[in-house]
Amino acid sequence: MKSILLGKQEEMNVSQIGIGCMRMAQLTEQQVVSYLEHTHELGINFYDHADIYGQGACETIFGKALKQTSFNREDIMIQSKCGIRSGFFDFSKEHILSSVDNILTRLDVDYLDVLALHRPDALMEPEEVTEAFVELRESGKVRHFGVSNQNPMQIELLKKSLNPQGIDLLVNQLQMSLMFTPMIDQGFNVNMKNEGAVMRDGSLIEYSRLNDMTIQAWSPFQYGFFEGAFVDNPKFPELNNTLEEIAQKYGVSKTGLAIAWLSRHPANIQTIIGTMNSQRVSEVAEASGITLSREDWYALYRAAGNILP
Repeated sequence: MKSILLGKQEEMNVSQIGIGCMRMAQLTEQQVVSYLEHTHELGINFYDHADIYGQGACETIFGKALKQTSFNREDIMIQSKCGIRSGFFDFSKEHILSSVDNILTRLDVDYLDVLALHRPDALMEPEEVTEAFVELRESGKVRHFGVSNQNPMQIELLKKSLNPQGIDLLVNQLQMSLMFTPMIDQGFNVNMKNEGAVMRDGSLIEYSRLNDMTIQAWSPFQYGFFEGAFVDNPKFPELNNTLEEIAQKYGVSKTGLAIAWLSRHPANIQTIIGTMNSQRVSEVAEASGITLSREDWYALYRAAGNILP
């Protein structure tokens, strides 16, 4: 399993493939134990949670299962996210602090390796977030911080208050897949009047690379906003034919190839896969060591319905 440095921090050596735990509560406790053992054997050491996943049930079952595995808490990296509440977003100091306490209780661990703020809160006060982060860092409850689904100016607003306190943001978790590429599309259509030229993210890929932030790609098998998977989907015959052809060339599955396509990007993207299917995780892990040629990377991009100018 290929590893990367999260936010280019030496102590944050993580697997390039991370496990998204949003569906974990669908499994039994013993199934989670087996799943964790399997992913760990594949070299995966990064597990992503959020306090809203299963209304906390995903963190609870993970914590119980972790105690029964053959590896220790210190052998893995755990990330969780907070800030989404019922009908609104909340980055208040009080909510962040209480969320972390509840997350740690459910996971039954002493600290998080990373805490990320979930969807942006329009009422955010950067100074209030900073107070919460400083308190969490000094108490040892959270070691590093990040965001999710935020644009460069939102991040800069936070950093204005965080950086003087010696706190940086290591990650930004963003939707990205072979069939969801707005972060890439605009870069091909500079100064053009077509749909692809519309900048929707403020140059997030370039910003992340300039600021040593790791992009964590979520929903890597989905097209649209949770509209469904694109692998083996009859809606996308050209893409799946190309996936099959190139997958055979590299000796991997189409599923693995879809992740290898993301990993090929020089932004050093960490992909968060949410499947609870151990076989699919194995397929992704088998493809983690391959490096697609430029020709093959672009062939897949075009097969996904994109037109190069």
